[in-house]
Amino acid sequence: MSTVPTVPAGVPGALEPAVGARVREVLRHVLVLTRRNLRRSVASPGQIIDATLMPVTLAVIFLYAFGGAIAGDSAQYRQYLIPGIMALTITITCRTAGLALHGDFASGMMDRYRSMPVARSAALAARILADAVRMLASQLIILAFGLLIGFRVHTGVLAALAAVGIVLLYGMALCCLQAFIGLAARGIETVQSVSTLVMVPFQFGSSIFVAPATMPGWLRLFVENNPMTAVVDSARALLTGGPVASSAALAVAWSVGLIAVFAPLSVWKYRTHR
Repeated sequence: MSTVPTVPAGVPGALEPAVGARVREVLRHVLVLTRRNLRRSVASPGQIIDATLMPVTLAVIFLYAFGGAIAGDSAQYRQYLIPGIMALTITITCRTAGLALHGDFASGMMDRYRSMPVARSAALAARILADAVRMLASQLIILAFGLLIGFRVHTGVLAALAAVGIVLLYGMALCCLQAFIGLAARGIETVQSVSTLVMVPFQFGSSIFVAPATMPGWLRLFVENNPMTAVVDSARALLTGGPVASSAALAVAWSVGLIAVFAPLSVWKYRTHR
């Protein structure tokens, strides 16, 4: 009778089951902590407002208060604004990443995680994943509200999903940036101030509200090279039509680049945080 050969412990192939088990364990940690973060979000009125009421409020204010002055016609401006509000919303929602991580360290929760056999990257990944769920909810809400007030998608379902995907990818990149701010800052007031200040150029120095062509040359140079402009322009083209390849490629490149820089920095700061 033939027997199945066994692999000696010293052979590299023997490590494969252990590696697979370790990956599954890390994923389990991430999912458990993500569920914990989402439960806290549901119990937090501020986070619910950021993800639900804030995008609707911003859309109403800019559309009906400023739409006529900016575009001369609020109905025409609606098609331009709604994709911009989708991107604007994530710059508000992503701040939770830094604030929540800083709060967990201040409360001693992170010290408990460190004393347990929990992967060091799990806490950060769970925080960003939970915020991605909140950002997805905000995107669906603003899209539904836009359709309710007359915004129309002129492309298709797949293009609309691609628009949401690009915005979410950029939102996750901003979460990595905010996580680093939250871990690097010494006080909660500093986290709030720095996280808001960092977002202002992304928010208002972009094509969210007005076309860059209407701006002075010195400002247009910044706006056209702002990653937010690439994200907004690609989402706008995917939803309402127009050239999309260049802006989408640039938006994805910016998002991947920010994640590649700030995700490792956040992990390093998490490990060295005192």
